[in-house]
Amino acid sequence: MALTVASQRLLVVLLGPTASGKTALSLLLAERLQGEIVNCDSVALYREFNAGTAKPSAAERSRIPHHLFDCAAPSDHVTAGEYARLARPVLADIEARNHLPIVVGGTGLYLRALLDGLFPGPQRSEELRERLRQKAKTRRSDYLWRILCRLDRAAAEKIHANDTPKLIRAIEVCLESRQKMTALWRQHGRDPLVGFRILRIGLDPDRKALYELINCRAQAMFEGGLVEETARLREKYGESASPLASLGYRQAMQFLRGEITREQALQAVQQAHRNYAKRQMTWFRREPDVHWLKGFGDNPEIQERAIDCVQAYWQTRHEHEW
Repeated sequence: MALTVASQRLLVVLLGPTASGKTALSLLLAERLQGEIVNCDSVALYREFNAGTAKPSAAERSRIPHHLFDCAAPSDHVTAGEYARLARPVLADIEARNHLPIVVGGTGLYLRALLDGLFPGPQRSEELRERLRQKAKTRRSDYLWRILCRLDRAAAEKIHANDTPKLIRAIEVCLESRQKMTALWRQHGRDPLVGFRILRIGLDPDRKALYELINCRAQAMFEGGLVEETARLREKYGESASPLASLGYRQAMQFLRGEITREQALQAVQQAHRNYAKRQMTWFRREPDVHWLKGFGDNPEIQERAIDCVQAYWQTRHEHEW
């Protein structure tokens, strides 16, 4: 039976950096607490992208119901807002079955869209986006960021100069709405998730051990056919398929274009994932009320502490309500 507090269901959010063991912990929680797992990793949404992701295996998925894996075509582009619109009905369906929804993943913006909501910005313009992508390829690395500075300086200060997808969306919002994005935020606000008590559990493993594991995982991706998969996907969908710009695939594309050697590509993937882990932790540190566990999710001691955390949270909230 799913854990409830009065009229509200419990929602567990499992967050942490890449390679911290979120999958292992989510499986344990789901099996012990009659849960179902909801993906919150942007690349794992896409079908056929396997070698460069950390999707649960077929055997793992057979143990527990999994949702929002392999649900988008490689030619699609799923934004954070679209992800939230897909995920919220899934949470409602799990709740209707009296099961515990467990949201798992490392894409911070998607998680924020799901839990806190995003403002209702203008529709996507693929024509404008493609023009901006082409401009970015032929200009200085901070070209898009400088455009956004002219349109909305406050928004630009919140986005990294190399974060092309976010910069394109921010520019798109400004141009299509003819307003500053920050002004739209103030006018419309957000649409937060309701009906759930949210328990955030974060994994914070030793940094040196995490980086060693990230390096090994990147090596395994290459040995598992990352380059071959990337070549096949490029041939099938073209270089504009948005997941090909994600970590791992981006560096494999550079190798396939002859820009770097295979060894350089591997090293670049390792470095990019280590940098990504740093950014994830910076992002997640800003999440409210996270119960941090100092270790990896496949550690039995950490797993038991997570179980205790869920049960204690439910008990405390239950007593408070009554």
